[in-house]
Amino acid sequence: MSEADPATPIAPAPAKARKPDWIRVKAPTSVGFAETRKLMRRLNLATVCEEAACPNIGECWTKKHATVMILGDTCTRACAFCNVKTGMPRAVDPLEPEHVAVAAAELGLEHIVITSVDRDDLPDGGASQFVKVIEALRRNTPSTTIEILTPDFRNKSEKAVEAIVTARPDVYNHNLETVPRLYPTIRPGARYYASLRLLESVKRHDPSIFTKSGVMVGLGEERLEVHQVMDDMRSADIDFLTMGQYLQPTPRHAKVLDFVTPQAFNAYAAIARAKGFLLVAASPLTRSSYHAGDDFAKLRAAREAKLGMSVKRPETAKG
Repeated sequence: MSEADPATPIAPAPAKARKPDWIRVKAPTSVGFAETRKLMRRLNLATVCEEAACPNIGECWTKKHATVMILGDTCTRACAFCNVKTGMPRAVDPLEPEHVAVAAAELGLEHIVITSVDRDDLPDGGASQFVKVIEALRRNTPSTTIEILTPDFRNKSEKAVEAIVTARPDVYNHNLETVPRLYPTIRPGARYYASLRLLESVKRHDPSIFTKSGVMVGLGEERLEVHQVMDDMRSADIDFLTMGQYLQPTPRHAKVLDFVTPQAFNAYAAIARAKGFLLVAASPLTRSSYHAGDDFAKLRAAREAKLGMSVKRPETAKG
């Protein structure tokens, strides 16, 4: 048959992977969502909810829960999973810490999550801005508990962690993101064991600060590799593990290789609890700051229960 012959079959374009029902969310339309967005724009604050295209933004912003992303909206790295734009960031905004505190007050936040882009261009990686934000929150909204989600502060993590821990956030989060084998393609600017050491150093400086880390699944990781990451986290004394489904933000990002079922997430969660985490949040839509305030209350309760058991155990032995 000739190329022009109408009988020549035409190969169909490859179908785009269809999201399963358990991963779909409704578009945000609530009044609370609009008010939260308006406040962030007025205070010139970026949020990871928007920049990372979080699927939970409608639910969280309706409740006026927003995760502020400090140090601007431009990252110095280009991770294969992340939708935050890459380039040369602008100068650090000196008003940002006070603006974050104003946002926390106006939103009436009992618990706030602060994250940031990577700022490899700064001498301290941006650690001092985290410190200033924590101090501004303590001054302006002293009852608000503070959770930070920091980058790895490549080649400057010891001093960065020491400065931030001294400012005493309630929770220190740093995500491992994926299994070590996938770092060269998924998180090329970072090093798996450097991230583990960062979290370990938080506990070394102040054991009372809760530590937290998260991983994405669906990128081609093997089940036993995920179990090994859990073991590594426990060796670093990490208290809280979050696990969620990776979603490809744009066609140029890493592809989703597998949509992990809710049942598989439940199985991962059961294994993680058996390994000794104080708290585990694992579901397709789980993200680092999803339900963070409720989870913080559970985290404190879990520690208190564990300490209570430790106190009672010797008395039981005597009986």
